[in-house]
Amino acid sequence: MLGVDRKGNYGPLSLHDYSDDDSDGGNDFVSDQIRNQRQQLKQQDEGLDMLSKSADRLGALSLGISEELGQQNKMLDEMETDLDKTTQRLDFVTQKTKEMIKRSGGKQNFLIIVALIVVAFILILLILYT
Repeated sequence: MLGVDRKGNYGPLSLHDYSDDDSDGGNDFVSDQIRNQRQQLKQQDEGLDMLSKSADRLGALSLGISEELGQQNKMLDEMETDLDKTTQRLDFVTQKTKEMIKRSGGKQNFLIIVALIVVAFILILLILYT
């Protein structure tokens, strides 16, 4: 701790700089004040140490979060690429299916096939239950 002595010079505080030869009460007061200041500095140092440790933990945590987000972004990009490829394939299959329906006679033949399947299913049920 720095302070100004009786001569007006700056330097570390010491008990003899503030001593008064006339009374012992002054020494007790000054030593109590110095002790209180040291205690407060110690508490502040402890608080700063805890704050420093907390900042270090937050820094490590933020680095971990950053790495995790980077990995997840990479996975999302891969998934987006796969989804685009699958969408292109599905569009191709849909287009080919539409072309096949048109070549085979369109919706009319498709409806006839569905109706015949339903009739066949009903006939099978009637045979099984009679």
